[in-house]
Amino acid sequence: MKDMLKRIPEQIKRLAVVIAVIITGVVTVRYFILPSSLTDGRFHRQSTVERETAKNIVFAGATICGNCHGDKAEKKKAGYHKTVNCETCHGPAQSHIENPANKPAMSGGRDFCVFCHAYDQSRPTGFPQINPVLHNPLKACITCHNPHDPVPSQTPRECSACHAQIASIKTVSPHALIGCTSCHNVPEKHKVSPRSVRPTKPDTREFCGKCHRKESDRKDAPKIDLATHGERFLCWECHYPHRPERM
Repeated sequence: MKDMLKRIPEQIKRLAVVIAVIITGVVTVRYFILPSSLTDGRFHRQSTVERETAKNIVFAGATICGNCHGDKAEKKKAGYHKTVNCETCHGPAQSHIENPANKPAMSGGRDFCVFCHAYDQSRPTGFPQINPVLHNPLKACITCHNPHDPVPSQTPRECSACHAQIASIKTVSPHALIGCTSCHNVPEKHKVSPRSVRPTKPDTREFCGKCHRKESDRKDAPKIDLATHGERFLCWECHYPHRPERM
């Protein structure tokens, strides 16, 4: 044992002494110096409960609004805002519950709705996004959209209305001049129910081969031997079609 201790470097011994001193100091302070009010978890829980219960209630809750506004609640339940709490847009409503004369706020301004609907490339594909500068400038959103059932006032004419991120990527792609419907069959209902009715994707290798197989007469497209290139995989399983030079 003594031989083993002698072989331990002096730096390790010093470090062990420092660590032991620190641990001893922490234990001493924790159990012998600090008052129990700072170390007893029960005290902290009790004080937190007392502090929170002393606060005034300002939010009415997620379901109580439907007791009086059943028609709007039913419309919202079937719409795209069904998971958005009423008080998210109208603000705290407890005072309105206690006295209906205290009307809740109406947050239909452009500066409010863009918190969710201004273009942000991190949001999911298909999530409705707009450029607030160009989209119906100066008008409040509720001028055209019913917030309880916010279907588009007009069916979007361009894919970029919802797929702005993809449209942005495609503008610097060799496929920039190819229209979306050249590769996708887009049902009309997709424009109003994008999550339940989806466009198609090419389901055969021959589809991309129309331009890219070595026998194709499309001179400006890169050519491959369709029989051997990529084996059995569909082209878009390896190549991102909106910017196909990236893999």
